Amino acid sequence: MNLRIVAVSLVMLSTAAAPAAPGDNATRDRLEAAVAESTRVIERSPRNVAAYQRRGEDYFRLGKFKESVADFDKVIELEPDREPYHWQRGISLYYAGEFERGARQFEKHKTVNPDDVENAAWHFLCVARTSGVDKARQVLIPVSGDARVPMAQVQLLFAGKATPDDVLSAAKAGHPDEGELRRRLFYAHLYIGLYHEAAGNAGAAKEHVLLAAEKYAGDDYMGDVARVHAAQMKK
Repeated sequence: MNLRIVAVSLVMLSTAAAPAAPGDNATRDRLEAAVAESTRVIERSPRNVAAYQRRGEDYFRLGKFKESVADFDKVIELEPDREPYHWQRGISLYYAGEFERGARQFEKHKTVNPDDVENAAWHFLCVARTSGVDKARQVLIPVSGDARVPMAQVQLLFAGKATPDDVLSAAKAGHPDEGELRRRLFYAHLYIGLYHEAAGNAGAAKEHVLLAAEKYAGDDYMGDVARVHAAQMKK
């Protein structure tokens, strides 16, 4: 997600991203230890919002989606003003199979972050799961101000007005440096893969999500999302 737009108060609650796949034993051990530490903090201080946020993120990285949702729900119970900003909750709701709640979360996030194509994409994915791709396209959240390459083409892809090749061509255009190209290709492959999955193209979905997760993902929360999704595909 476009963290430049998200409230600093929420971003500061985030923990360090997992640098390896969730299935890696050392990574899982580290995440389990982090969950245990957050649990101890919560036992001592049951209204500690930061601890619930940290544990919710780490539960997500471990693939424990219902537990992640429960912790993010607690964050919002304790501090209701955070709800519109909490896109991580929307993603956890998607993976927990709570697609209608997920769609509502992304609709609320639009009110504070209207120029984020990723928010529109995740809303599309939630709606597609309950009502199909055609309906998801009809209610696609309009976005025109996301300057990140190739997000404009990702928006058009989900709208049915561009192809995966258009997204990849945009990502490679303009001779970006190595770091920028890697970032662009991460988002290109992740959202192409998620789009294919929504459309029922399992083989193409897996190809692109694995490229995003294993070749291009960085050490941030969306990189973790790609790694978690890839792990789910391999099960």
